[in-house]
Amino acid sequence: MKAPVIVLSTGKRKSAIARATVRKGQGLMRYNGIPLELVEPELVRQKIQEPLLMVGERAKGLNISVRTRGGGIVGQAAAARTAVARGLLGWLKDDALRETFKHYDRTLLVNDPRRKLPKRPGGRGARARRQKSYR
Repeated sequence: MKAPVIVLSTGKRKSAIARATVRKGQGLMRYNGIPLELVEPELVRQKIQEPLLMVGERAKGLNISVRTRGGGIVGQAAAARTAVARGLLGWLKDDALRETFKHYDRTLLVNDPRRKLPKRPGGRGARARRQKSYR
C-alpha cells in the first residue's frame, strides 16, 4: 500500500499560529474541526477562503484541515490564510500561482512581522503618557 502524500504548512500573525494539512480528497475544508461553510463571522470565513478562490478548480480534489491557536479570531484567520496559501503552493508546485499570490497580497506567502509595542513606564500604554495638571 502506497503512503498518502501530505503537505504541511504554517502561518503566523501577531500571536496566532495556524497549521494546515493538505491531502488528496473530495474538496473539503475544515477550520478548527468544523466545515468552513459553518465558520462565523462571515469576514473570517471570507479571509480564509481567499487563496482557495484564487486557485479555483484545482483545489476541488484536495482536503484541507487548519488548526489555529493563540491570538484573536481575526489574527487566527490571517494566520490560517497564510497556511492555506503555502499548503496549496506546496501541493501544486506552480510558479505562476506564487506570482499571483504575491501580486494580490504578499502576506499570503510571508508572515506579518508586526507585533504589539510593549507598554512603557509613565503611562497606561505604549505611547500614552500621564497628563500634567500644573499651569
